[in-house]
Amino acid sequence: MLMITGATGALGKLVTARLSDREDVVVGTRTPGPGGRRVDFDDPSSLDFTGVDTLLVISAGAAEDDVVTTRHEAVISAAEKAGVGHLVYTSLSGDGDHLTYALAHRWTERRLRRSTLNWTVLRNGLYAEFLAAVAAPGPDGTIAAPLGDGRLAAVAREDLADVAVRVATDPAPHAGRTYELVGEHPLGGTDLAHAVGGHYEPGTLAATREAITAAGQALPFQIPMLLSTYSAIAGGFLDGTSIENNQLRTLLGRAPRPALDVYVEEVLSPSGV
Repeated sequence: MLMITGATGALGKLVTARLSDREDVVVGTRTPGPGGRRVDFDDPSSLDFTGVDTLLVISAGAAEDDVVTTRHEAVISAAEKAGVGHLVYTSLSGDGDHLTYALAHRWTERRLRRSTLNWTVLRNGLYAEFLAAVAAPGPDGTIAAPLGDGRLAAVAREDLADVAVRVATDPAPHAGRTYELVGEHPLGGTDLAHAVGGHYEPGTLAATREAITAAGQALPFQIPMLLSTYSAIAGGFLDGTSIENNQLRTLLGRAPRPALDVYVEEVLSPSGV
């Protein structure tokens, strides 16, 4: 049996859609539908992985570090107790260590390495869809995101779903492996503006912080997350050049989808991040 957690998120939905015709796949969510199981990372009593051969853990979502690490500890401990054969974890690309949300991912990777489980880590680059949300043009076509002269090796979420499916449905060859999965053609503000017929006038981090705060839609911990992302891109830390062995194309078995195409599609008809 293959169980997928986090199946209601953007990546999880793509993964489960690709496996919808398989009878040996079980979806784990807080409020499961027919044939699913209740899996609530905040309720350890719900983490029953009995009979699960492979567990695909899509990371527990944005929260404070102590919340995320507690959730992941509960999941890994439950998997060990149940004798799960293999755990596949979706992490953050290796060039993302400057991001405020990297710590929980690295903690989880370390916990897996000292676990009793067979494991595989998928270090996903930031989504092209996410880039469309945080660097979208304004009403006058101006992209004011504070990306500076930096670039992001963004990757199509569908490609990451395809990789996750490939690894999770045949995990044995990937045991003990950590795969870097980032885009091949990093994108900067000028690239984005040209693609959508706009213009790029990067703002400052301070102005962006003020705008996010004034909008009132971000939780307090999310503001430094967003600002650290902008800062890391502007500083040249997320352009993929520090990734020594990008395995995206190899694991896909084909060329990755151009991230710029995804960005344009999302800007023109956003589907949500």
